[in-house]
Amino acid sequence: MKIAFDIDDTLIIPSIATGLDTDTPNYETIAIYRWFQDQGHCMILWSGSGIDWVKSWADKLGLKPDDIRIKQKYDDIDIAFDDCDVDLAKVNIKVKRLNNNISRKEWNKKVDR
Repeated sequence: MKIAFDIDDTLIIPSIATGLDTDTPNYETIAIYRWFQDQGHCMILWSGSGIDWVKSWADKLGLKPDDIRIKQKYDDIDIAFDDCDVDLAKVNIKVKRLNNNISRKEWNKKVDR
């Protein structure tokens, strides 16, 4: 199967949600990613923030995806993990977002992303 994981608020927890100075790994979701990868599935990382953002976080997290894409609907994706209600795959799984009551608007505008 082809399994896609979003970066923001899925594989990483943004600094705005934690109050820390840096974005941090979401170790629980990363463990799920690694489980699917260990089972031999095709792993895809994606983000609406761009390919460079995905590559940067893949390196930081030590993830080795089979493919990197811009986040959008693709007919070949079997399962998509995301922090929002999405229709991007045959099966869409919503990951719990930490401190959902905190707006990500300013964090999403960061220049260094």
